[in-house]
Amino acid sequence: MALMRSPRCFARLSADWAKSPWPPTPRSRAPRAFPPLISNAEPPTVGSSLWAFSKQAASSSMAVSVRLTPGPRSLWDEPLAISVHGLAPAQRVTLRASLRDEKGELFQASARYEADAGGQLDLARAPALGGSYRGVEPMGLFWSMKPDKPYWRLVKRDVQTPFLVDLEVYEGHDPQPTKVLAQVVHERGFLGPGVKRIPVREGNVRATLFLPPGSGPFPGIIDMFGTGGGLFEYRASLLARRGFAVLALAYYAFEDLPKDMKELHLEYFEEAVQYLKNHSQVKGPGVGLLGFSKGGDLCLSMASHLKDITATVTLNGSLANVGCALHYKGMTIPPLGSDPKRIKMTKDGFADIVDALNNPLEEPNRTSLIPVQKAESCFLFLVGLDDHNWKSEFYANEAAKLLQAHGKKKPKIICYPATGHYIELPYFPVCLVSFHNLVGKPVIWGGEVRAHSMAQIDAWKQLQAFFHKHLGNDNKSPKL
Repeated sequence: MALMRSPRCFARLSADWAKSPWPPTPRSRAPRAFPPLISNAEPPTVGSSLWAFSKQAASSSMAVSVRLTPGPRSLWDEPLAISVHGLAPAQRVTLRASLRDEKGELFQASARYEADAGGQLDLARAPALGGSYRGVEPMGLFWSMKPDKPYWRLVKRDVQTPFLVDLEVYEGHDPQPTKVLAQVVHERGFLGPGVKRIPVREGNVRATLFLPPGSGPFPGIIDMFGTGGGLFEYRASLLARRGFAVLALAYYAFEDLPKDMKELHLEYFEEAVQYLKNHSQVKGPGVGLLGFSKGGDLCLSMASHLKDITATVTLNGSLANVGCALHYKGMTIPPLGSDPKRIKMTKDGFADIVDALNNPLEEPNRTSLIPVQKAESCFLFLVGLDDHNWKSEFYANEAAKLLQAHGKKKPKIICYPATGHYIELPYFPVCLVSFHNLVGKPVIWGGEVRAHSMAQIDAWKQLQAFFHKHLGNDNKSPKL
């Protein structure tokens, strides 16, 4: 459990921290102006006399502290217990969380609370009375964070360093409170204790392999993202802590790979499958696939055409090949066509592209349809019912029909209401709008913040359980 005292004590600790390389020296603790995250509406009071006592107590020398469990650092997919101690009975405070990503962009959230009769505030029991969210939300300060920069999405590029999250307690419920009562810096990491990170440059494969602590072999998973390109490791690194050997695979816009996604060759992905399958620390006989968005349809193509694929999970994937041509052994699967005229513009000037793609079940679009009926893999489709990138629910259901029509096992489909396209890690800030590489402008991804956040938590548990079941992992996954 981590404990951080009031600002005077915090200043002394900051000086001590500066003498050592870890944790990094926190930034200036000068109070910052709040963004318009908090409405001006005041929550109900508990009585004017009690409120007056709270104001008087808050101005005294009483030490206010923030306690964090499990401690001063945690992995991003772990829940964090937050409590505030040393407040006056029923004292009103505003809690604020903020972090800067690796490009220096600020994400922040805030919420109003009221201490209990004993001057304690436990976010697992106390409801937020307003701000970025309402109600009892123990991790609301994390998943409700919004970027100051418009259309900006939180990503983690270097998993070897944590995000530093500032947690601050301010006096009162003013829209822009300034008096800091207590503050703490918490490290949210991505590379768990004992997890090995191994850059892979074998043949044509450009990837990073993450191995769990302990002695293997471990069930293997290939992890891929969407049309943004590059190599993203943060999901793979956390999955490795759950007992899997995970290969985070780049397929364009990384090092000597093609700069643009003009065409892809399935032989490249086949080489990655064989690399992982043949690794001494990977348990066979087959491997698993995990893909988000474009990575999802690539996983379906891999499972349909390649050997040694045992379990496949897609996060809002497509049943058709999209974005570019896919080649394999003299065969070409063309990309699914689209009609820009079907793109709608929202009143805020964002593109809604959910209807832009053609129907892959209609001619001449069927040539882009991925033949999942050829696969020997088990499937899990995780679907946001408010996905505005494309019709993920439709694709999942049609994949199920194809599989069952050919005597294959019905896939597992889990649908999440009010959930958009970007299903990320648990407690990750929800991305509702961001720039789309292929569209060339900001697009809406769909979803409602709280519902989408709850879906991210459940999807993370579901995909782990699916891989544990079908890849035969003997190591128990830590509870979230």
